[in-house]
Amino acid sequence: MSTPLVSIVILNWNGRNFLQKFLPFVVATTYNNKEVVVVDNASTDDSIAYLQQHWPTVRIVQNEANFGFAQGYNEGLKHIQADYYVLLNSDVEVTPNWLNAMVELMEKDRTIGACQPKLLQYDNRTLFEYAGGAGGWLDHLGYPFARGRIFDVCEKDEGQYDTAEPIFWASGAAMFVRANLYHALGGLDEYFFAHQEEIDFCWRLQLAGYKVFACPQSIVYHVGGGTLPKGNARKVLLNFRNNLVMMAKNLPRYEAIWKISYRFVLDYVSAFKSLLAGEKTYYRSVMKAHGAFLKWLFVIRKKGLFPPKKKNELHGYLHKSVVWSYFVKGKKTFTEIVDNKA
Repeated sequence: MSTPLVSIVILNWNGRNFLQKFLPFVVATTYNNKEVVVVDNASTDDSIAYLQQHWPTVRIVQNEANFGFAQGYNEGLKHIQADYYVLLNSDVEVTPNWLNAMVELMEKDRTIGACQPKLLQYDNRTLFEYAGGAGGWLDHLGYPFARGRIFDVCEKDEGQYDTAEPIFWASGAAMFVRANLYHALGGLDEYFFAHQEEIDFCWRLQLAGYKVFACPQSIVYHVGGGTLPKGNARKVLLNFRNNLVMMAKNLPRYEAIWKISYRFVLDYVSAFKSLLAGEKTYYRSVMKAHGAFLKWLFVIRKKGLFPPKKKNELHGYLHKSVVWSYFVKGKKTFTEIVDNKA
C-alpha cells in the first residue's frame, strides 16, 4: 500500500518573518511523502527572494494579487496535486510527527473528509489557542466555539480533550483535508475573503455526507492574529458578515429566516453596548456587516453553486445557545456547556 502524498500549503502575504521563523519546523516534518508549498498572495516584501535563496526545495506558487485567504488558497491549490492538503498558517510551529497521526486517522476512515491537530498557544503552550483549540463546534444560533475555547477564554490543556472525535469544523490555521473533496465542494467560498470560511467549508462537507474530526495526537503551536489584529474593524466586519452568510447558505430556509433575524437583534445589542462603552469602531463595523450581508442576500448571492444537501446528523453541533450558557448560566468551559445535562 503506497503512502499518500501530503502537500503542506502555506498561504503567504508579506510574511517573510513568519517564514523565516517557522518554515524550518515544517520542512523538518518526519512524514516522508510530503511536499512543502508556499502560495504567495502577491507579497510586496522579500518573501519570494528569501524562499528562493534559503529554501530551494520549497515549491512556490505565485498568485497575481492578494486574493485573501479563501480565493488565495483556491487559486493556489489549482496548481497542486496530492492526496491530502494541509492548509497551514505561516505563523504555526509544527512538531516533528504532527502529520503522522492525521494521515493514519484519515486513511483508516474514508468517511472523514477533514481533520485538525490540537492547537496550543505559541506564547503560552499550556493553553489552547483561540483559532480552533482541540476542535471546533457551532451552537444553534451560529456562534462558533471550540473544545478548550469559549469566546475569548482559553482553557489550560490538561489532556481533557485528547480523544479523536467528530467535531463541526476544523481550524483554517491547520486544516488537513482530502484534496479531491476540497475541489469537489468548490473549495473555500471566495466571497468570505477571510474569517469563518473554514467553518462554512466544513458545514458543506458534513452536508455532503462526510465527517470532520479532531486529531489531538497531532500538536501544533499557533501565534494567531498574524494578518489582522484582534479588534481590527475589518476583522469585526468580516466575522459578523461571514457568519450570517454561512447560516443563510447552509441552514434549511425556515431555520435560516428565524435564526438570522434573531442574530440581527443579538448583534444590535452587542453593538449598542459597545457604543455606550465608547467603542464606536466596533459599532460601525457590525452595522456595516449587516448591510453587507443584506447586499449579498439580495444582490450578490449565487444559486445552485453547491451540491444538493443531505439530511445528515451534524456532529459538533450544540442544540442550544452557547451565549446563554456562558453569559447567563456562568458556564466557562467546553465540558460544562456541552454536557447534555446542562
